[in-house]
Amino acid sequence: MTFGDLNLNTPLLNALDEIGLKQPTTIQERAFSVIMSGQDVCGIAQTGTGKTFAYLLPTLRQFKFSKEKYPQILIIVPTRELVVQVVEAVKRLTTYMSVEVMGVYGGVNMNPQMEAVKNKLDVLVATPGRLYDLILSGALKMKSVKRLIIDEVDEMLNLGFRTQLRNILDLLPDKRQNLLFSATITEDVEKLIETHFNNPVRIEAAPTGTPLENIDQVVYHVPNFYTKVNLLELLITDDPTMTRTLIFAATKQLADDLHEQLEKEFPGKVGIIHSNKEQNHRFNTVKSFQSGEYRFLIATDIVARGLDIASVTHVINFDTPEVPENYIHRIGRTGRADKKGIAILLTKTAEAENLERIETLMNYRIPVQPLPEDLVISEVLTPDEQPKVHMRNVLVKVPKREDAGPAFHEKKAKNMKVNKKVSHKEKMMLKYGKPKKRGAKKK
Repeated sequence: MTFGDLNLNTPLLNALDEIGLKQPTTIQERAFSVIMSGQDVCGIAQTGTGKTFAYLLPTLRQFKFSKEKYPQILIIVPTRELVVQVVEAVKRLTTYMSVEVMGVYGGVNMNPQMEAVKNKLDVLVATPGRLYDLILSGALKMKSVKRLIIDEVDEMLNLGFRTQLRNILDLLPDKRQNLLFSATITEDVEKLIETHFNNPVRIEAAPTGTPLENIDQVVYHVPNFYTKVNLLELLITDDPTMTRTLIFAATKQLADDLHEQLEKEFPGKVGIIHSNKEQNHRFNTVKSFQSGEYRFLIATDIVARGLDIASVTHVINFDTPEVPENYIHRIGRTGRADKKGIAILLTKTAEAENLERIETLMNYRIPVQPLPEDLVISEVLTPDEQPKVHMRNVLVKVPKREDAGPAFHEKKAKNMKVNKKVSHKEKMMLKYGKPKKRGAKKK
């Protein structure tokens, strides 16, 4: 099937031809007619399968010009990077259409965005936090929304946007079409669908957890953290085919530590991106990686969702993710557009359960690769890896108060005085040496 076989109009077909796309992906083909029918849709597809165009093509095909200045199409995504990516995709598809699109996200001054959304707007792409702030400010009205699209909703909930998302859904018009696209459907996502969607049609491009056919996976069993660092440096030094390599780290601190190590070996060739980095740094780093200026990009899981980075040759998992779906998202950044990709996992004994859950989810045993002979095995352990010394906790019985002995010295005489009430008669006797009577009352 080609895009010409779908019910697309000439402006969209011309735009696709200009982009260089001829055939729809599985999710694009399956979702098109269902979305065109007006039904609610829950699309399940792995990262890199063309989800963005899967909802944009039928949505833009149904778009009709309106004099109403508020948006007809609302697209909610988890990260600012994905906002930029979706806005760019809309602009590319509407080259020959009159469609006003805008993206809003947090981390920047809200005042310019408040002014911008007051202008004519057809498509709004937003992160949930900033979208809710704009609605509360009164600058943005949701009364004209005909189609709601939520992309990567499971990641949105993981990032803590549950409350904002529910509040936004409550503020939208009841009469609307709901489209949800994600790589995984969790219990929280199911609850969201049951509450706010109207019997959505489920479309699966591939079962959750299925490893992509274009990706060759290998796993190295490494004893500890510093040996992992040595192996990582060895792998990327000896392999010239790693021209565009994504290295995933579990935490921002770990990403920073790895960047510091690799920058010494490959000065000017290593980029880093995580949520603590400034907005401009994040955008510029991704651009440098896409252009080939950076050979390696170290990232936390924020990049696994929402960044369309083409031609990633290798994905290296420096750690074994606790959430098995995160592994699927990570490796999905390579092996795209019918190109072969390689995914390398570095795991240690403490991460064995995580590896087992990943292999169970994929129903696939990742081939084990022997450690290189020239690998330096480090004996230095991180505080987390050092064996814990378990001390016996002996409770000392506190003696009861009545069992306590006397003080080690006698009280001083002045502290042994006892308060005694002295009568007026006794006071007079002490003062005058004789009883002194009060005089008779004056009449």
